[in-house]
Amino acid sequence: MFPLKDNIPLQRVPLVTILLLAINVVVYLLEIRHGGSFFSGPTENVAVRWGAIPYELTHPGKHCALITHLSVQGSVGEVACQGEPGVHGTPPSQPATGITAFSSMFLHASFLHIFGNMLFLAIFGPTLEDRIGRLKFLAFYLLGGLVALGAQVAINPDSSAPTLGASGAIAAVLGAYILLWPKARILSLVFIIFFVTIIEVPALVILGIWFGTQLWFGLSGLSSSVGGEGVAYFAHIGGFVFGLLVIRLLAPKDWLRRRPGLLT
Repeated sequence: MFPLKDNIPLQRVPLVTILLLAINVVVYLLEIRHGGSFFSGPTENVAVRWGAIPYELTHPGKHCALITHLSVQGSVGEVACQGEPGVHGTPPSQPATGITAFSSMFLHASFLHIFGNMLFLAIFGPTLEDRIGRLKFLAFYLLGGLVALGAQVAINPDSSAPTLGASGAIAAVLGAYILLWPKARILSLVFIIFFVTIIEVPALVILGIWFGTQLWFGLSGLSSSVGGEGVAYFAHIGGFVFGLLVIRLLAPKDWLRRRPGLLT
């Protein structure tokens, strides 16, 4: 299923969501300005320099850098971190680790990566922003992204793979949305082999399937050396659970009791 839009009417223009969408797009264009390509994304150097690396977050004062070496496949890049066995020297100057925890939320690894994230933000972000207010929504989004990153770091604290993308913060938005509007109708593009159609699907179904998929692949990755490679599934899970729990503190109490707009 490919979501297109929800059926919850807005009371005002979602300025914060629009701003976040714009920032992500501009940052992506800046990422590929000095290397990389529009579809395949930025170079590894950009990802390592500005992405959030779990090893750096769990080893204060230690930094990582991209090193290249020759193999039968040609030049191969590898992330090396201070303090790891066999690693010597000092990496080049780079942003503070605390900064990369935020900058990583606005970086994306490819066109498909940013397209998928921005699609979900554009569909589900405006409704939540409209309900809880612009400043609360911005704080919720950023904190959700940090909590999501923390969940991924907790699962693999010694990983030297940079974490990129807004999906953890967007997962928090999805968690909040499914609690507040489980019966909202999401206009979705559905592919069934060679048959394509557009139908309305309850938010509970489409977001429930999304979360179940993240949970399945995340848990599979615990017992498989290749399971979940390249995707921060536990960041998605952590962000989603954060959204479910914290939205109760932000949404008006009478809203949680009345739940207007639970459209069937």
